[in-house]
Amino acid sequence: MNHRELALVDGWADTRDTLAAWNREPFRILGSWVAVSVAVAVLLLAAVAVVGSTLPADPTVVGLPGLTSLGTMEDVWAIFGRNLLVLALHAMACVAGFIAKSSLPREAESYHGWWRWLHDKAGPAAIAFVACATLFSLATQSYALGARLSTLAGQFEVSPVLFLLALTPHAIPELAALFLPLAAWLIAARAKAWDQLLAATIATTLIALPVVLAAAAVEAFVTPSILRALHFV
Repeated sequence: MNHRELALVDGWADTRDTLAAWNREPFRILGSWVAVSVAVAVLLLAAVAVVGSTLPADPTVVGLPGLTSLGTMEDVWAIFGRNLLVLALHAMACVAGFIAKSSLPREAESYHGWWRWLHDKAGPAAIAFVACATLFSLATQSYALGARLSTLAGQFEVSPVLFLLALTPHAIPELAALFLPLAAWLIAARAKAWDQLLAATIATTLIALPVVLAAAAVEAFVTPSILRALHFV
């Protein structure tokens, strides 16, 4: 068995052991992930509220399933598909953290000279890149969602903050689920438990998928009723 195969075997062994340990106390682990992911979701929504209240409303009419058109399962799948891209980005951050800080250092032990130096430097560089990419993603999401909020609030003649509050029944569960891998990444980074990130990717993605799908259904079929009940339309 060569050093690459050994690093892979060790990585899967760590992942299997981590999943088994988490299975013995799932609510403690899940609780820590949810606490961090909800905090990130609330911060993002606060940023969206600020952007939405600052930007002028675009006069272009924006479609909203259930209000400007009849909500259908096609809308649910469209929303779910868009959110899958965000979930995939955050899951890849976990995988990158595992490779950069767990797998690469194990491989580096088998090298010498400049090739060893390159492997040693690749890990921190990859983590820095992932951190910058994640921050860029959050910033662009804040701006894009804030601009849409401003336009929708202007379209329905309501305060952006009030409109955003009406969206929270689906927005908070949706965002919290999308940020679960990111929460696991932050917790592992703080504890320097990089070897747990592959297990975290698997667990958080499996947990997030049904929540994101349910939130998409709520957005298409329930949120419009909330908006109507609040006399937005």
